[in-house]
Amino acid sequence: MVTRSIRSALEGLRAYYDTRERVCTACGFEVDEGSWVSETNGSVVMYHYECPSCHAVMEHTVTLSAA
Repeated sequence: MVTRSIRSALEGLRAYYDTRERVCTACGFEVDEGSWVSETNGSVVMYHYECPSCHAVMEHTVTLSAA
């Protein structure tokens, strides 16, 4: 059994998308493998995944704020 070490909440969120959001919302294609990509500018984290079947892009955005 392989376990993944999650170092931050944002990595945990990406891991969630990798395992739970596996069906394309545009065409219904079920993804077998691949990973969501995350990018940040320091105040916003953008997660996106391109469907290998129809090339639609699924996205989530998280805005970070100072506590």
